[in-house]
Amino acid sequence: MLVVVLNIDYIMSYIICWKSLMKLSRAVKPISYLKQHTADAVKEVNKNSSSMVITQNGEAKAVLVDIVEYEQAQESFALLKMLAQSKESYQQGKHKPAKKALADVRKQLKDRGY
Repeated sequence: MLVVVLNIDYIMSYIICWKSLMKLSRAVKPISYLKQHTADAVKEVNKNSSSMVITQNGEAKAVLVDIVEYEQAQESFALLKMLAQSKESYQQGKHKPAKKALADVRKQLKDRGY
């Protein structure tokens, strides 16, 4: 039997560390830049598959993100949420052996005509 145990805290700290390594100094722009160079900002973000922090009155207020990066982030967050829910269910005793789980899935598929 294969048992996989993932440490959510480790995964989150890895993601946070990786994101902090990004060079934000080149990607921080005032909102006035975005107003005057919207098309250029979008092209830059898309070309580099990166993000741009938009500031207002010297404070970060928004982030312009490449769509591919955004989709990947959403997928990562969904996976992390599933892992957290799985960990919680496991800790509450809501689990069963893989053999039993697969048998249950096969039965459900058969009952539905698949």
